[in-house]
Formats: sequence, C-alpha cells, structure tokens
Amino acid sequence: MAWALFGLAASVWRELVTPWWIAGAVLAAAALLDGIVLRRLTRVEVARRLPGRFAVGEASDVRLDIRNPGRFPAVVDVFDGIPPGGQAELMPWSGTIPGSGKARMTHPVRIIERGMASFGKVHVRRTSLAGLWRMRHTAGVAEEVKVYPDYEPVLKFALLAMQARQEQMGIVRKSFAGSSRDFHQLREYREGDPMSQIDWKATSRRVALISREFQEQRNQTVIFLTDTGRRMRAMDGELPQFDHCLNAMLLLSYVALRQGDQVGVQAFGGTNRWLPPVKGAHSMSVLLNHLFDYQTTPEPSDFAAAAESLLARQKRRALVVVMTNLRGEDSSELIPALRLLRSKHLVMLASLRERSVEDARTKPIDEFSDALRFAAAERYDAERTEVLATLQGFGILTLDVPAQQFPVALANRYLDIKAAGRL
Repeated sequence: MAWALFGLAASVWRELVTPWWIAGAVLAAAALLDGIVLRRLTRVEVARRLPGRFAVGEASDVRLDIRNPGRFPAVVDVFDGIPPGGQAELMPWSGTIPGSGKARMTHPVRIIERGMASFGKVHVRRTSLAGLWRMRHTAGVAEEVKVYPDYEPVLKFALLAMQARQEQMGIVRKSFAGSSRDFHQLREYREGDPMSQIDWKATSRRVALISREFQEQRNQTVIFLTDTGRRMRAMDGELPQFDHCLNAMLLLSYVALRQGDQVGVQAFGGTNRWLPPVKGAHSMSVLLNHLFDYQTTPEPSDFAAAAESLLARQKRRALVVVMTNLRGEDSSELIPALRLLRSKHLVMLASLRERSVEDARTKPIDEFSDALRFAAAERYDAERTEVLATLQGFGILTLDVPAQQFPVALANRYLDIKAAGRL
C-alpha cells in the first residue's frame, strides 16, 4: 500500500518516478527472498493423540503436539483433520513456536456418526519471517478411531447403582405379589418383612427371627431383535431414531447383565448380523464392539424372515425385545411374525414415538395447512394405537414412548417383567 501511494505521488511529481521504480524493485526482491526462505525452512511437525474411543454426540479431547525443529520462530495456524461432520470449536489454533521449541494444545472433538471415524493429516499454514507469504502443508499421519453409541446413560446408571440410588435415573424396582424369585440368603428379620418370608427352623435354632432373602431369577436370556431398515433413519433431534434405540439397548444390557442374565442381538432390515447371548459384566465391551458400527439401510424390514431366523437360532425361552418404529401399515406383516415368536418366547414390541408427529399434534392451528398436518398426525397415531391394542390382545407386551424417555422406560419394563416372574 505504501508503494502504491508512492506511485500516486510519482504520477504528480515526475522526479519521483525513478525512486518509485527503485522502491518497487527492492520490495520485489525482499518478497522473493522472503518466499525463498519460507520454502527452505524446516517444516513444522505435528503428532496427534486420540482417545481410545469416542461416544457419538459426546465431545472427547484430542491432543496435538506441535514441534518446530528449525532455528527460526514459526508463526502457524493449525487445523486438525477432523472426520467429515465432526465439530471442533477450538479449531483453528494460532500461535508462535520458538526455534527448536514445542507447543501442546488440547481441543474437544464431537462426532455425530457411529462406526470408524477417519482423522486426516493436520493442516498447517505458516507465515513467512517478514509476513509477506503464507505456505500450507500437512503434517502428521491419518488415523482411525472407533465411535461407539452414547454410553453416558450406562455409566451414569452404573455410578448411581453403586451408590444404591437407581431411583435418581427414574429406574424403579417394584415388588409384585406372587413374584418368582430365587433364594439368596438368610438374614436377620427386619421390620416390614412378610410372615411368609420367615424361616422358622433357622429362627428356632438361633432363638431370633430369621428371614429368607430372595433375588430375581438368573441365567435368563434377553434378545434384541433390532430393525436397521429405512424406517429407523428418521431423525429425532441430532440423532437418528436407531441411535436412540442403541442407547436404550446399552442401558438395558447393563441392567440385565448385572441381574445375572445373558444378552444377545439379532439385526434385520439390511444389516443381518447375529451376536449369540453373552453373560457377565465384562460382556459390555463385547456388546459395544459388536454394536458400534451398526448402520441403517434404505431397505424395507422383513419381520417374518427375522422371526423365523431368530426361532432357528434361539431355542431356549427368552425375552425378545423387537425394536422398531411402528407404522399402521405394518399390521398385516408384523402381527403374524410376533405371534410366531410368541409361541416360544416372551415378546415385547418396543417402538419409538416420533417427535415430529408429537409436535404436529401440539402445534397451534393457525392456517389450513396446520389443520391438515394435525389431522394427519391424529390418524397416524390412531393407526399405531390400533396395532398396539391388537398385539396386546395376543399377549404381546408393548412399549411406545418418545426417544428421550425410551432408555429408562425400557429398563423399567424389563425389571417389572423380572419381578413378576414372566420369564
């Protein structure tokens, strides 16, 4: 800009033309020298450290170690090669790294798609010593990391459970008259214990009231029959409905494994995968590694084929949780398939209510289009209700709640089933 203003003055005073040309030559030579020096400078090195795993939708810290092996200070802008669709609010990072010096920065990355996430090389933009040029290059290596379903509700429940405070999550264990439980141990009588629970032989030996303590039956099986077809691709908030189902599966799996039961998974609707029932608290890692890369497909869901496949694989009686997004037009195919499963297993249909339908039913009606939307939502809901009522009439359990309530509601229903001895 100074040289341009100098040229403006030279156009008025002709005696300044020669000095203006000299100044331009000096500036060009300085710029050329600055660019040559920049290209000959040793490039900045970057090493990335990723966490062992990511949870979908949850931010995790990524560390960048930036090293300047050259003698001169490096003024750089750094942008991490985050996966497509990822979010890194602190990027780009700008700073000056002294000669033969290092810098370390940690930034949170949020990934909203499960599966294998690919981090590309780190992008570096370095400013020349005189500030006349900027040169871009990449550093580091490309890496991959697993993105698991959101297991924060599972961890939260685990912490609360260790403190005997499950009710803070809304998970309630109920007692039912005539429930089927296994004997656990003898203990001293506590006020409120029923008379039928007193062990009179142990009481006579110890000359003190002794009660029997029971626990829910163990070694039972829970099978998730999971729909991965096109109906599960509907978005509910930032996540598709299928991801909300995975979160509920993880929470219920944790609860079931703690109860001493075993958990298996069969997918249908394009992703035809099978995980035989596993048992023990350590099996949560097996479930996570099996479920983390499940993806929905645009294919239709064949309930009849899924039911026949599961009957061939699972001979022992189990609680089969069919997880899907129920539609009114499903009745002709869904009801016979669940009745077939009902012949050998205890079946529960767990369906997610779509937020968009609920919003259409509660939105104020101001225009004719709003009235049409409300009428369509009412009819859609009425068809679902009719299908659910038909299934209940055939002895099939049902659960139909919004995504936000789905994990806790599913865990509560499982505990109710266990307490009532339905399995």
